[in-house]
Formats: sequence, structure tokens, C-alpha cells
Amino acid sequence: MLSTWAFPTKIIFGAGAAAQVGDVARGLGIKRPLIATDPGIVKSGLLEKLTAPLSKSGTGWTLFDRVEGNPTEASVFPGVEIYRSEKCDAVIAMGGGSAIDAGKAIRLKVTHALPLEQYDDLKNGGDHITTNLPPMIAIATTAGTGSEVGRSTVITLKATGRKTVIFSPYLMPNVALEDPELTLGLPPHLTAATGMDAMTHHLEAYLARGYHPMCDGIALQGVRMVNCHLRTAVHDGKNLEARTEMLAAAMMGAVAFQKGLGTVHSLAHPLSTVAGLHHGLTNGILLPHVMRFNLPVVRDRLVDLAGALDVDTRRLSADQAAEAAIAAIEKLNTDIGIPKRLSDAGVKAEMISIMVPKAMEDGCHQLNPRPTTAADMEMLYRVAL
Repeated sequence: MLSTWAFPTKIIFGAGAAAQVGDVARGLGIKRPLIATDPGIVKSGLLEKLTAPLSKSGTGWTLFDRVEGNPTEASVFPGVEIYRSEKCDAVIAMGGGSAIDAGKAIRLKVTHALPLEQYDDLKNGGDHITTNLPPMIAIATTAGTGSEVGRSTVITLKATGRKTVIFSPYLMPNVALEDPELTLGLPPHLTAATGMDAMTHHLEAYLARGYHPMCDGIALQGVRMVNCHLRTAVHDGKNLEARTEMLAAAMMGAVAFQKGLGTVHSLAHPLSTVAGLHHGLTNGILLPHVMRFNLPVVRDRLVDLAGALDVDTRRLSADQAAEAAIAAIEKLNTDIGIPKRLSDAGVKAEMISIMVPKAMEDGCHQLNPRPTTAADMEMLYRVAL
């Protein structure tokens, strides 16, 4: 069986990396970028970490700061209009995964005329995406999605009624500026939620069906890094070492899940659109339940994950080690304040019947190691509720 493996774009990593944006923009021939971000970045003062070096380098810029927490077309089409009216020539996306995903979609639409739903990965929409995209620089301010090095954007579309994945290697930003100093002010609850997003990417990628030893190796190391540093990042947010390691782990997660994801993500996406929950929070709550659902078919892989989660497996049977891996994730959730149940985050039982068909429509579960039916999806929602 043939596989296609593609790895990240150029990455400038380390404290102070954001200050390089002016030089990077000049190197890409950018003269007037559109900055895509959210109101929180502007309010926090983080935007100045981007605009000051741009201005110093003589690069003009136009601001679009209306990206939503779970981006819809309202985070895309107004940005496209501003891009065109201001005669921009590139996109710089700054923020969490939502801002970077919105920036990718804006970048796509300024040169591609089809409706966004026609680029849906479930319909092989990536075949319609060409190299004709303006340059893009991505600057992450959270350690979660790793979208700054990823090949996809996730936007909730009216036409599909769900979070829709648009996927193409051409969507990968030209350069990612990875500056852990930008994450130092992230509140504990967001640090926890985004950190569990990164953990879920690694775990689901390692358990996903398919042959990809490169991604498997990255996933195991990413699990080790998140397990080692997330607690510190949550409880001591100014700890630059922990923030640095988490930013690297998040980026690695986006590389690892090029192999695939699983049922956690298919369950989580409707929880954002129907219940309005943060994606990483839902991943954290759901992850132990889906691990237990998958255990019968991935026991040996869960043993590997137990080792990466710092479980001493030397005196444990395979079944015991696999259960210990699940228990380690549950303990990590407890230690960082992730709620135990979906109901603790406001999810209602009556939402389940709405979410199950949306979860089945989501493509992530197609590579889950255990086939997941609609009845399974309903059971997992109810178990996690």
C-alpha cells in the first residue's frame, strides 16, 4: 500500500520569534498583509508584538479582528472583502487555532471562486485547491491546535451544518513563527483546554488506523511532552520552559495527526456547533471514554502510551497497562481542572439526538481503530454526559 507523507513548513521557533515577522514578510515579498485575528488578541495588547516589528520594517498592514471562537463564514467573508478593498497581498494570522484557520480560509477565498462547501475534504474538495494562494505567515498564541503548521482549516458552514474540514497541502502557511512568550498570559482554563487538544491530537494519531511510523514517533514524544509540562503550564503560567515545551508539543500534534484522528474529534466537533463548547475542553472530557471504547482493538498501543504517560508497566499485564494509560489521562484532566462530565460543561441530554448524526457525518472517525456506529456515538455521548 502506498502512502503520501508531507511534513511542515518553515518554522522559526523560540522566545522572541514574533519579532522576526518584518524580516520574514520582506523575504516573502509582502508589502501590505491582512492581519487576521480576534478581539481578544487586540484587547490583550499582543497585537503590538506583531504590528511594531512590521511597522519598523516599513511594512504596511490592514487589520481584520472579527474572528469568532468557533469560526463560521462571518470569520471569513468580511476578511476577504477587506483584503480586496485594501489591496492586500498576503495574510498574517495571529491567535489560536480559530484565527489561523480563518486566515487560511480567507487566503483560499481571495483566489478561489467556488463556495467553501465545495472544498469539503469529505468530498475530496482539496482537488479544487491550487497553488494560486497568497503568502501566509502564522503566529500561534495558544498551544493547542498546531494549525500554524497544518494543512487544513476547520470552518462551520451553513451549507453543511457542521464543522467542515478543508484540506490541502497548499493551505500550509509559508512560515510559522513559534514564540512561547506570546502564550505566557493565557489563563489557566484555556491553557488546560488547549493543552488537552494537543494531547488528543497525539493520542488519536497514534491509535489511528494506517501505517505512518514517522507520525507515530512524533505522537509518542508529544504525549510525553504534554504529560510532563501541561500541569506546570496551567499552574505556573509564567514558566517559560513549560510554555515552550507545550508550544512545541502542540505543533508536533498537528504534524502527527497527518496520519489521522478518530472518534474523539467526531464527537467533539458537534459539541462546538450545538453546545458552544471549546474544542479542546470537549476533547479532554471525551478522550478517556473513547480510549476505553477502543481498548479491545488497540491494547498493545495503549501499553505504549502508558509508558509515554510515565506509567511503570514492568509488573503490569497488557490489560492492566492499557487501563493505566486511561487512568493517567483521567488524572491529568483532574490535575488541570478539566470537568469530568459533559454535563458539568453545560451539555444537555436533549442535545444528543441532534449531535449524533453530525458526529457520523464528520470524517475523523473514519480512521478510528474501532468502527463507530451511530449507536456507538450515542452511547459515548451518554457515558460522557
